[in-house]
Amino acid sequence: MIKLGIIGMSPGNAHPSSWSAIINGTFNAQAITNLGYPAVAAYLQANRATLGLPNARVTHVLTQDKELSAQIALTGGIENIVENAEEMIAAVDAVLLCRDDPENHREMAKPFIDAGIPLFIDKPLCDTQEDLDYFKAEVAKGKFIMSCSSMRYAGECMAAKSDLVNMGKIELITAVGKKDWTKYGMHMLEAIFSIMDDPRPLSVINVGREDAAIVKIDFEGGLQATIHLMMDISGTFQLSIFGQQNWKLVDIKNSYAMFRDNIIEFIRSAEEGKPRLEFAKTEQIIKTLIAGNDSLKQGGKKIIIN
Repeated sequence: MIKLGIIGMSPGNAHPSSWSAIINGTFNAQAITNLGYPAVAAYLQANRATLGLPNARVTHVLTQDKELSAQIALTGGIENIVENAEEMIAAVDAVLLCRDDPENHREMAKPFIDAGIPLFIDKPLCDTQEDLDYFKAEVAKGKFIMSCSSMRYAGECMAAKSDLVNMGKIELITAVGKKDWTKYGMHMLEAIFSIMDDPRPLSVINVGREDAAIVKIDFEGGLQATIHLMMDISGTFQLSIFGQQNWKLVDIKNSYAMFRDNIIEFIRSAEEGKPRLEFAKTEQIIKTLIAGNDSLKQGGKKIIIN
């Protein structure tokens, strides 16, 4: 049995509660609703039959506030509240850093990395080249760091990948979603990269706005992709994949299943002693994410990815 610590939370991110419930097999719907996430309570209720993972349990929670930690503990059946990283390091086998504020990830992750604790960092890993260089250097030392968007494990993406054989050479992928580039563009990037078996990005152009990203990516081999994100549109995450012989619309809706499979992959990785997802794949995506931000800041300039 792997004992997991969970770290949260950042505004608008319910992963500490939902992921704990998925792992521990229990949840308090009212407590989750009181935290402001009734939709999470609803999808946990709808998937109650598959809640609970046999080889792991979230045993400890750490947040910036003890009262908040107690609320999260109640939502997902977590038995212990700790007040600092050192307490958690002494008590668990691996850690889920379930915050999506990348500017804080390096500082929060460092004690666990230094201690050699297997660590999953929620998307996006980081949003600066300096922080990416830090994480890359730690991985090169043999430290266990795994990070991605759960979109990598979406069933809809895996089904699309299996259909590529019938589509001929893929020329274009368009992706549409809502919210911001840094946190939610990461979802679309992960989907595109995973479906296409992690192609090498060459350049990025962002001609959008802070509240409406319009990003074009050129990949090695000729594939082009465009990502459109707006803060105030409705709808789910969608991709259209255009090949020389056929095309396919991918409508990604089942967030519960992708979360569950992502967690399972991390637990399997912890059991095996190394991440099942190569850091080089995450690095490519984060470089693309950073390039999108750099391009916007420079008025839509093309950013070459090295």
